[in-house]
Amino acid sequence: MNQHGRPLRHSFVVRLTHWLTVLWFLALLVSGTQLVISHPRFYWGETGNVMTPALFQIPIPSSRASVPTGYGYVLPDQNRWSRALHFQAAWMAVFTGLLYVAAGLWSRHFRKDLLPRRADLNWAAFRSSVAGHMRFAMPAEGADGSYNLLQRMAYLVVVFGLFPLMIWTGLAMSPAFVSAVPLAVEVLGGHQSARTIHFFATVALVAFVLIHLMMVILAGFVPRVRAMVTGTAMHTEGEP
Repeated sequence: MNQHGRPLRHSFVVRLTHWLTVLWFLALLVSGTQLVISHPRFYWGETGNVMTPALFQIPIPSSRASVPTGYGYVLPDQNRWSRALHFQAAWMAVFTGLLYVAAGLWSRHFRKDLLPRRADLNWAAFRSSVAGHMRFAMPAEGADGSYNLLQRMAYLVVVFGLFPLMIWTGLAMSPAFVSAVPLAVEVLGGHQSARTIHFFATVALVAFVLIHLMMVILAGFVPRVRAMVTGTAMHTEGEP
């Protein structure tokens, strides 16, 4: 409860790290898109360049004339500022994530709010949760504001799966880090493999964000955003 007697839905640290992560994610997405445009070809292994076959290629023009894309023109080169922004935003995202995880462990947020309940760890509960989302039903957060099974699983995969994978593959593309910890890139199969995995992890995160936004809109955009700003569940008639 807050000072006005309203139930607390999100703690201050959860709200702070949520909006900071939104900011860093947007910066990473914009700068990362520019980096992909500079070389929209992906490879597997240690090396990859315009002289080697690509694992796959995104059918867009490049910002570098040396990259064979099939287009008769190149886009403006934004590689310099995008690299600087990507590096800075990545470290800010790491620090924000560490704060969130540390606070979540200290407050038992993960145990109370994200770990699936023992009663839900069965195929019937999972199938029911998936079916509800496929029907675009209102998220069954209930009167207590708790997350449903599919939400809990999705958040756990993002927090403890995709985000660590993004950090790992990002560091694996850094020559300074790899020189100190060569096993980090060797396990992934090489520098180009790390870049390719990094790209697919980004696609998965973007898909998660889009689905997340869609469900927030369906559940009530204004009350959900208000709760993430103020921390309290302020229900009005007709709101979930």
